[in-house]
Amino acid sequence: MKFTESRIPGAWIIDVTAIHDDRGFFAMTWLPGEFTKRGLDPSLAQCNLAWNHKRGTLRGMHFQNAPHEQVKIIRCTRGALLDVIVDLRPDSKAYRQWEAVELSADNRRMFYVPKGLAHGYITLTDGTEAYYHASTPWQPQAESGVRWNDPTFGITWPFEPLVISENDAAWPLVS
Repeated sequence: MKFTESRIPGAWIIDVTAIHDDRGFFAMTWLPGEFTKRGLDPSLAQCNLAWNHKRGTLRGMHFQNAPHEQVKIIRCTRGALLDVIVDLRPDSKAYRQWEAVELSADNRRMFYVPKGLAHGYITLTDGTEAYYHASTPWQPQAESGVRWNDPTFGITWPFEPLVISENDAAWPLVS
């Protein structure tokens, strides 16, 4: 596994190291020791799968309030998506900054998102599936979010979303 630190402190892009042979390839995607070695939380309390029918489906920007914050590790297992994070930690040097990483079934890339960040994505193809680990179980009473198009963050999305839930469209603006 190759870990590349994002410009958002504590967020990492993770590429698998594939070992190829005549059958195809083999790659390890979960080595808790590799996370711990970098000071990352390898806790795994819940695994989630999200299927998205249409290109242009936007999910986010989500986070959980204390004391139920989550570390997330996201991977796209079918299709492609643009995964986006926003740093909501007031003491961070990247406070209110965003980062985006394309995750796809082809690149097999993962994105490690630490606590204190909002997370979301927009699908780049029809039939996109996202799989992610969470360090703590989802708690409905702790669920929160920020608006995907909040001018405070200035996220550059590749296009306007075509499908978005009422909840995600109604998250508050920060400003």
